[in-house]
Amino acid sequence: MIVESFPTGPLQANCILLGDEQTHEAVAVDPGDEAGRIHSRLIALDLTLKQILLTHAHLDHAGGAATLRKLTGAPVLMHPADLPLLNSMDTQASWMGLDAPEVHPPDGELADGQMVGLTNFPARVLFTPGHSQGSCCLYIEGEKLLIAGDTLFAGSIGRTDLPGGDSEQIMDSLHRRVLKLPDETKVICGHGPATTIGRERRSNPFLR
Repeated sequence: MIVESFPTGPLQANCILLGDEQTHEAVAVDPGDEAGRIHSRLIALDLTLKQILLTHAHLDHAGGAATLRKLTGAPVLMHPADLPLLNSMDTQASWMGLDAPEVHPPDGELADGQMVGLTNFPARVLFTPGHSQGSCCLYIEGEKLLIAGDTLFAGSIGRTDLPGGDSEQIMDSLHRRVLKLPDETKVICGHGPATTIGRERRSNPFLR
């Protein structure tokens, strides 16, 4: 299985590409910007994009989704509770002094427990509200891999002072859903370096 994570855009949010060398299927998670660069990487890897999955609808994670969809034809899926955020993309951009990206309604929804992604490496959707009302994580059990969006970081957790944030919700999501995963689970975060569930359980000051 191909797993690539690289920061995009001014806020350096991690876009994650998941690929299957045998079927040549791919999934892009959180294409926040630089859709052309993401598309070029898919071509270089000889992968065909099957889905675009959004862990949440903040600009830095969802801003490139419409353009990547136009380039590849792949459908965009996100949790419907984040539709208000998606529809306020111009406002989000103005907060940061950026131009508003092209935005289109998602093609489908993510729901808790839903299986998405690659045929041979399916990911289970974990609904983890708190950073936003529609925040989700993606858990690939066979690979012991969690794509956490902005719910969990190395040594920190997602901020809750933006519209849609709720500190009690994110703590409930972390303790009830995320920290139930095995310690050896690798976590690809929405920003910054990867970590593991065990490391964060032991040393993350926000989770003690």
